[in-house]
Amino acid sequence: MMDASKYAPGYYPPKENEYRWVKKDHVEQAPIWCSVDLRDGNQALVVPMDLEEKLEFYKMLVAIGFKEIEVGFPAASETEYEFLRTLIDNDMIPEDVTIQVLTQCRDHIIRKTFEAVKGAPRAIIHFYNSTSVAQREQVFKKSKEEIKQIAIEGAKLVKKLSQEYEGNFLFEYSPESFTGTEPDYALEVCNAVLDVMQPTPDKPMIINLPVTVEMSMPHIYANQIEYCSDRLNYRDSVILSTHPHNDRGTGVADTELALLAGAQRVECCLFGNGERTGNVDAITLAMNMYTHGVDPKLDFSNMPEIVEIYERVCRMPVSDRQPYAGNLVFAAFSGSHQDAIAKGMHYREDNELHQWSVPYIPLDPHDISRTYDADVIRINSQSGKGGIGYILETAYGYTLPAKMREHFGYTVKSVSDHAHKELAPEEVLEIFEKTYLNKDIPVYVREAHFQQGQLTTAHVTALIGGKKMELTARGNGRLDAVCNALKEGLGIEFRLQTYQEHALEQGSHSRAAGYVGIEWEDGTFTWGAGTDTDIIRASIKALVSAINNGLKEEE
Repeated sequence: MMDASKYAPGYYPPKENEYRWVKKDHVEQAPIWCSVDLRDGNQALVVPMDLEEKLEFYKMLVAIGFKEIEVGFPAASETEYEFLRTLIDNDMIPEDVTIQVLTQCRDHIIRKTFEAVKGAPRAIIHFYNSTSVAQREQVFKKSKEEIKQIAIEGAKLVKKLSQEYEGNFLFEYSPESFTGTEPDYALEVCNAVLDVMQPTPDKPMIINLPVTVEMSMPHIYANQIEYCSDRLNYRDSVILSTHPHNDRGTGVADTELALLAGAQRVECCLFGNGERTGNVDAITLAMNMYTHGVDPKLDFSNMPEIVEIYERVCRMPVSDRQPYAGNLVFAAFSGSHQDAIAKGMHYREDNELHQWSVPYIPLDPHDISRTYDADVIRINSQSGKGGIGYILETAYGYTLPAKMREHFGYTVKSVSDHAHKELAPEEVLEIFEKTYLNKDIPVYVREAHFQQGQLTTAHVTALIGGKKMELTARGNGRLDAVCNALKEGLGIEFRLQTYQEHALEQGSHSRAAGYVGIEWEDGTFTWGAGTDTDIIRASIKALVSAINNGLKEEE
């Protein structure tokens, strides 16, 4: 039985705020990105990565463009210690990449951490202790002053050891469980740490204000960030960082608003991996900026490969609806959506547009190695003529007349509906070919020769029901003349209503496609399509296909 009376807000809004962030409408520049996939992400896996898997993942993070990578808690695990030493001893840290290691503000753990990281070309020592009301009262049973002193003593030891050990060290402090801490108290602790560390503009210190557990709506977190940003000591020597989790499902919003409010750095994981409901998703954050025209400084152009490595190494699936990366995030099944997308794509091409503005698709799928035919227009019983026609056109080059496209759309939807499944582009092509293309039973035109005059005369050799016939007729053009000859041979009446043709490929040996719609005496309409290297033969094949479809319906 659910009982809401057990719960109350556990966060502490700042007592005063300027609310400058509210007046901003988007993130205008990329933050400093720090991947915590190999620490927070890894500790949240059912089966944590082994050494080889961590190395593969690390190389992928470097290739994506992360310049800061938290590689583990080396004092807590043999695997993490071995991984860290492998990176350092084998010179696997690029000059422009800084590794980060995590340690609690505890004497022996800090000492083990420095022992593990010695010799690193550039490393961030990230030390933390928890400051929230719940942790102070329930876990540590210590006063505010005692908790602050833990942070101060940790800072003193980190500073001391950094001068004793070989390596190039930077520093980060986090008041863990910040979101459950009174903002003025969190600020007091951070400033006490800064007073010990004495950062300078040329060697700044990171102050990380984490959403260890999401407790509030995102605007409250933005207020907390702005409050602290305005009041931190040594502000020109501080990089203000955020590390949001996703317990309320608003980790991305927390981060975006925090960046508006003064945060300069983000600790994050690919696909939002992490404890409980995960850390903030680096890909969603970065691609959100990208679609606003802001270079995120991270390269997700080969999204399928990133998904493959992540799923294999982490043994975690990427949801079909995962923003930007999921299998279905560009998919349009709805007929009206497909029609709008198809028209938007044609508009973009016809007008040679650089700016992206296609309806329903906020990102050009090609930018992240996705394709229009397989990823955008997806065909099932809900699809429409526009999307189905677009698949034929973009994947196979067939541009159907509008009314034929409508007829074909209903045909494809019927197949999908009865099969209860999505249809792949090649299945759509197969339906098109079986329904319309080059059908030669019971009527088949073997040869056609023409004489030009005021009217065109056609001499047609045809097989009708297996019987060879020599037919001659005149018409307004070659196709009309063949049409009249076949009507005579069949002894039935119909009218050529629609005719369209185009090249399928470019070049001297390219094929042409023709499409014909005919109306029968009873008012029914049938369609046919033909292909050939000769445009006239393609048109005749289309006419014959439409006739054969009509004769089949009569049967």
